[in-house]
Amino acid sequence: MSPQVRMINDIAVQFRHQGLDTAAAAIAEHVRTFWDPRMRAELIRRVDAEPETLDPLALAATLLLLTRP
Repeated sequence: MSPQVRMINDIAVQFRHQGLDTAAAAIAEHVRTFWDPRMRAELIRRVDAEPETLDPLALAATLLLLTRP
């Protein structure tokens, strides 16, 4: 598992108490704000290659990154 997948899965755990849409948006915003563009690009590559490694909430957040970079 890549470091980016591990990190976003850990972040998803912290937001799990929120509803899916709210949590996914908050995680996506965190990634946009604090992650280097290369880290975001690697995360997106991992979603394409191995989506099963992402927590469902982390996957939802990553898909938001694809629709609104």
